[in-house]
Amino acid sequence: MTTSFVGRESELDAVEVALARHRLVTLTGGGGVGKSRLALRVAEQIRGRYTDGVWWVDLSNLYDDRLFTATVCDAVDLLDHNPRAPVEALCEWLTGREVVLVFDCCERVLASCRSLLSELLAAAPHLKVIATSREPLGGKGEHRIEVAPLSMDEGGSGDAVRLFRERCATAAPAVSLDSPDSADAVAAICRRLEGIPLAVELACARLRESSLTEIAARLGSRLDTLVDETMWPQRHRALRTAIGWSHELCSPVERLLWARLSVFRGPVEVSDAQSVCAGGPLAAHDIPPLLERLVDQSVLQQVGTRYRMLDTVCEYGAMWLAELGEEQALARLHAAHFATVLAESEADWLSDRQVAWYARISASHSDVRAALDHLIEADPVAALEMAGRTGLFWPCCGHLHESRDYLERVLALDTPRGPSRTRVLWALGITLTLQGDHRVALRIGQECADAARQDGTPQSQLFAAHTLGLTHLMAGRPQAAYDVSHQALTNHSTSPPSGAPQLCCMVIRTFAHSALGRLTEAYEAAIDLRDLSLRYGEQWARSYAFHQLAFIDLLQGHAHDAERHALAMLTSKHSLNDNLGIALALDLLTGANAVQGNGIGAARTSGTGNTFWRMLGHPNRGTPELSEARDQWELQARKAAGDDAYNKAFRNALNDDAEHSLTLVLQGPPLP
Repeated sequence: MTTSFVGRESELDAVEVALARHRLVTLTGGGGVGKSRLALRVAEQIRGRYTDGVWWVDLSNLYDDRLFTATVCDAVDLLDHNPRAPVEALCEWLTGREVVLVFDCCERVLASCRSLLSELLAAAPHLKVIATSREPLGGKGEHRIEVAPLSMDEGGSGDAVRLFRERCATAAPAVSLDSPDSADAVAAICRRLEGIPLAVELACARLRESSLTEIAARLGSRLDTLVDETMWPQRHRALRTAIGWSHELCSPVERLLWARLSVFRGPVEVSDAQSVCAGGPLAAHDIPPLLERLVDQSVLQQVGTRYRMLDTVCEYGAMWLAELGEEQALARLHAAHFATVLAESEADWLSDRQVAWYARISASHSDVRAALDHLIEADPVAALEMAGRTGLFWPCCGHLHESRDYLERVLALDTPRGPSRTRVLWALGITLTLQGDHRVALRIGQECADAARQDGTPQSQLFAAHTLGLTHLMAGRPQAAYDVSHQALTNHSTSPPSGAPQLCCMVIRTFAHSALGRLTEAYEAAIDLRDLSLRYGEQWARSYAFHQLAFIDLLQGHAHDAERHALAMLTSKHSLNDNLGIALALDLLTGANAVQGNGIGAARTSGTGNTFWRMLGHPNRGTPELSEARDQWELQARKAAGDDAYNKAFRNALNDDAEHSLTLVLQGPPLP
């Protein structure tokens, strides 16, 4: 939370009591009344009481039902590497867990929320849910708590006044509220704004340029003049007034920026705002100070280097964007911008900017999806080109269901054959393979290879070889994986490398060598891949080079070297937010600990690794040759530690927060 929490003691108690008695508690109320803030405070207070945690599901970025379930999966770190339906994966993940899920802004996808929660609550008897919504969900057993505005006492005190005073101390510390006239003005403002927290905060933001009496007078005169009952019904009159008045007091370019920012689905970088929102009277170089001005006026909130707009404020901006007739133009600019972001990230992939690009694409996930949705409807050729580029990022970061959904939608469009379509087939092939759907992945890979031959470009040939090679490798056909990757590299390698697909094929060939027992060739190939990656500063391929070095070290009895290489892989994969790679690296660390006789260390890394495998739901847990090795490492660790000590350390790590447990592993063993 960026600001303090004021009042709501009775509501906090009511929610906690209700949650003890009911499994679905919905906080209802109008926009800006504080539902989300109340739910967040409850979540903070009860977090330690539930064995498997409290998880926040933010639905505010959704604009249709298509990705609702995937959003819920992402929120609970369930990156299911399985072709099954996401609802099935969620039900399985929740079964037996003592969890509270907090669904925020359910009014966005009300019917989907009702349907999903019905299934989840039936499947997981220990699950409890807190929901926030402008209207009840209507689910079976739902207990509704209406969140009222903050209290106003007759004597001019109460929580609304407390909130005003606290926000005033931050927004305008030079303003004194101690005189009787000031106290009367504050009480009048809070009454006129009906104690709605967002409205009070917007009024406080005006204290830098207006006196208390001026604000009170202006609000009093505005209550009945800003009327749009279709957008802002009578019960939201005070909030409508506060937002409308804040809007009117903004300068013309501030209002224009406010409206244009409403096109974004998630927090906005300055560079994004400049690229999408500049034009006409709004110059790009003016946008950074204007963003700061909107923060000062409580229209925006700053989160690190990014800016976000509360739902209700964003709705007002969208209304004005429509009034300006700029909705379609801004949607086109927004889509074109994020298509360009993906193109730039691909061009910069083989560089020391790679990790930063993975973070950038991850942080912009909601806007990348929105851009693709727009292009699928408006510009199929551009959608095809953009979708193929997600293949470097989405599968790596666990967005497999979304990746498959978008790629299949794009392939169904009427678009010409060529390298862009071939790349989409490549991205779909690796997505299917990582889901464990090897049969369909092989068919798509063969279709990709046919398309690549028609394209006649080296890049297409390398992309096709990578998706086919990965499918063969994961399905236990290392010779086929070697043949297809080696042929493509022999015919199409360049120096310097042509980009991502060349390094992808090098990874496949290296893994195939070791799976075939050609350890000398595999080690040399891994060293070459590591050195090449180091030369360019990239991390993705290098992390897999470290995987192979660690695996071969273990097979050859060099456990200390294996530990060093496995930690290097883990560090790289963590920086890329690649949970599959993290799980693989933790398995190798388990082996290194076990071989060195550190049974407790092996139990801890194995428990942490199992936490990540559980998130992934991966059917194979990596390539087939790892299965036998894992069993052997566990036996060695149990022998070294003893069954009871091993089981205790394993369970403790398994039940710990995944990120916390991973941080402990990355810090290394404690000093004696």
